[in-house]
Amino acid sequence: MTDTSHAIDTRSAEREARKERLFTRINKAAGWLDALGLSWLTPILKIAAGDNPREQAGELKRVLVIPLIGIGLFIAAWAVLAPQVQTSLGAIPGPVAVWDQAVNLWEDHKAERQKAVEFHERQKARNDQLVADGRADRVKWRDYTGRPTYLDQIATSLVTVGFGFLIATLVAVPLGIASGLSKTVNGAINPLIQIFKPVSPLAWLPIVTMIVSALYVDTVDWLPKSLLISAVTVTLCSLWPTLINTALGVASVDKDLMNVGRVLQLPTAKTITKLVLPSALPLIFTGLRLSLGVGWMVLIAAEMLAQNPGLGKFVWDEFQNGSSQSLAKIMVAVLTIGIIGFMLDRLMYALQRAFTFSANR
Repeated sequence: MTDTSHAIDTRSAEREARKERLFTRINKAAGWLDALGLSWLTPILKIAAGDNPREQAGELKRVLVIPLIGIGLFIAAWAVLAPQVQTSLGAIPGPVAVWDQAVNLWEDHKAERQKAVEFHERQKARNDQLVADGRADRVKWRDYTGRPTYLDQIATSLVTVGFGFLIATLVAVPLGIASGLSKTVNGAINPLIQIFKPVSPLAWLPIVTMIVSALYVDTVDWLPKSLLISAVTVTLCSLWPTLINTALGVASVDKDLMNVGRVLQLPTAKTITKLVLPSALPLIFTGLRLSLGVGWMVLIAAEMLAQNPGLGKFVWDEFQNGSSQSLAKIMVAVLTIGIIGFMLDRLMYALQRAFTFSANR
């Protein structure tokens, strides 16, 4: 009897130990799930692992049910109020009409991709026949030149904002470090920040267009002029949050830490990499998140005027088109812009968690 009780106690202890390890893993994953916007998965995983359902139900209500109710109320209000507003293109489209256009854009994308596949198949068959006939010198390979689809335009916008954000980061972070370390540099840069930070992309765009057109004469296929103009405009409008936050983060580094570096006579490069950057990274990443958000907003206006074939140009073309479906397509683009903006912010937050200590505490 004693042996049986001992075996039961042992199995019970093993179950509790496994449960404890499982909860430890879930708690470690909770931070990453929150960074990716999936915090609602944490209470579900804890309930599945055997935690108190009533306790986790309250958390699930807060992170999932209430947001879904808010979205549901918004969609309901949209569906009721939209048909009552008449425009030159007809009534404001409701959720169903917008969804239909989203499906149509996806179907158009698939149809265009099928045309590209058929084009390349015909081209290959023709070239194979030329080789078989001994006329290999007449073989030609051409790229498919069909119109860009909605997904192609999304990809173009992401490439453009990524390029502009990269340039902004390469400019802003070194300047911010120099500004944070030197009061002289900060005094020289600060007036420029205050002057240029509020400037609209619509003001920058004509200047950027003229400069890029004058300097970028020998264009290459992988970097069209319209993409470069949009990217540089994004850079000029988005670098300021990173510059300001980097300077603030560097200037806020513990003075005792800097004094230790002086006592050890560390070179400037080592002082920056070993002391300054690790301490300033949380604020630098905050600046990067703000810069990416600003860049994504600026991009749409820049693409409209620069005619870069991205989401901005899509919105402008649909506005100019003036068909009965144009307004619904524009609303699809608005929702797409918002969702992608949210995903970009979550991506930057996940990177912040990966590279900074403070985000993981």
